[in-house]
Amino acid sequence: MASSSSSSSSSSSASRELQKDFDAKANDLSKIQKDISKNHQVRKKYTIQLGENELVLKELDLLNDDANVYKLIGPVLVKQDLAEANANVRKRIEYISAELKRLDSTLQDLEGKQSIKKEAVK
Repeated sequence: MASSSSSSSSSSSASRELQKDFDAKANDLSKIQKDISKNHQVRKKYTIQLGENELVLKELDLLNDDANVYKLIGPVLVKQDLAEANANVRKRIEYISAELKRLDSTLQDLEGKQSIKKEAVK
């Protein structure tokens, strides 16, 4: 009788360990999925900004060299040199494009980790 009680408690202990291990893996997977979701949200924001800046650049390219260009700073419109405005928009596009590449790389890493964690949870 003593041996069945001992066997029962050791299998119960092993079961708790398995459950703990499973819960840890599931939590890791959940965290990765949240990071992927956050990455998608940030990527969406940057993609919208990129489109807006490319549109601004096209509009600036349509202007004559002597055209007046204004930049909104807070509630005030401030006159800006066309060449300076053009350079600023190009720099912004460059920055946003670099951020999108970085986000893509991060997303690939996260998706790889997610695949590994999914296999571990199976």
